Amino acid sequence: MQKNYLILLLLFTFYSCRKASAPPPSQINSFYKTVIEADDRKIITPEEAKTYHVNTTYKYEYRTGNPGHYEYNYDVKGIKINGDSVFGNINTEGKYGAGILKDSISEIEIKTEWISQGKLKALDNRGNEYNLIVK
Repeated sequence: MQKNYLILLLLFTFYSCRKASAPPPSQINSFYKTVIEADDRKIITPEEAKTYHVNTTYKYEYRTGNPGHYEYNYDVKGIKINGDSVFGNINTEGKYGAGILKDSISEIEIKTEWISQGKLKALDNRGNEYNLIVK
């Protein structure tokens, strides 16, 4: 008889646990931006300053953030699709970033995407494409 009650208790526990739904995940407050902007490279916020890191072994100028949320700053150089030379500075987080390029005439705001190690593809606001490498 006790065996039947034990089986019944186990079945009840199994089905009641299976039907319970997990509470929705809470919103995590973070100082990290979801999108990197060109102006991000100009100012280091007080929160970023706490994690500011320079390492001369790597090609980045500096790094801020914490594991999983690092933002890197790089000096880059490259060419426009038409062959003109450009150089500048970008910030990246993960695969994407933004920054400013300079050519012989003006400063150009760009959005970047890593295409391989040390190589980026960039687009400006007018749709011009740039092939960049990290200096």
